[in-house]
Amino acid sequence: MRRPVATSVLSACALTVVVGGCAGADEAPSASTGGGTAAADSASPEAGAGELTARLVDPEGGEVGVATLTEVEGGTQVDVRVTGLPPGFHGFHLHAVGLCEPDSPSPADPSMTGDFLSAGGHIGAGEADHGEHAGDLPLLYVTEAGTGALTAVTDALTLDQLTDEDGSAVMVHADRDNYAHIPERYAPGGPDEMTRNTGDAGGRIACGPVEG
Repeated sequence: MRRPVATSVLSACALTVVVGGCAGADEAPSASTGGGTAAADSASPEAGAGELTARLVDPEGGEVGVATLTEVEGGTQVDVRVTGLPPGFHGFHLHAVGLCEPDSPSPADPSMTGDFLSAGGHIGAGEADHGEHAGDLPLLYVTEAGTGALTAVTDALTLDQLTDEDGSAVMVHADRDNYAHIPERYAPGGPDEMTRNTGDAGGRIACGPVEG
């Protein structure tokens, strides 16, 4: 299975791991800077490569960050910077519909309403359990200052797929994502349907339609 690769820096700058938001913790979001250097160095944008942008807003409509998606040699590079979000780890995904509306119905079940449900589920959610969705990305870490950054490269999606007829969206969730990796000693019958679909990442706190 193709998996995204991520590098960035924890708030103490002691480790190069999944997330970032250290030296530039007090800076405003910028589409030009990712969360780390290793992924960017190993998969630098190709000459003339396409680029897409998603401006992230909270349910009240306030802008809280920006994500840039760029074609690179290894696939699609996702760079995101956020500010003003709750500290901690957050689920971070690419969703199947490019529509970010607060208190909106789910395309799959109009009886369900909630913030940014208009963006549908993860890209590839109907093809595999969570952890193997094409839209699954590494966790985004937000520092105590409310800022975070992440750079990830995935070969599971192309820019063309992100700009299909119904578009796509970049999503930040309220809680961390367990990717449905639940050991059998905790759940002998395996993870339940909610966990398999969402990784228990909780509500949707920031969303941005992917645009050219």
